Amino acid sequence: MAGLVNKHNPVPEHQRFYQQAYRAHTRIWKIKPGSNLILTPFYIVMWGTLGANLYMAGRKVVGYNTWFGKD
Repeated sequence: MAGLVNKHNPVPEHQRFYQQAYRAHTRIWKIKPGSNLILTPFYIVMWGTLGANLYMAGRKVVGYNTWFGKD
């Protein structure tokens, strides 16, 4: 238990880090250093899915039921 008593408290440094980024108008989910590693695949999948849905919705409106061709 003696190790917990004298342990360094990292909370003030974390607060300064987040408050500085917040003052610079950085989105909360983009503040952490590894955020781009997570967000890039997410954005690719999100926008790719949206594009595919809109593409097929447009084809369905025109009367085609497949991705390619005129079936």
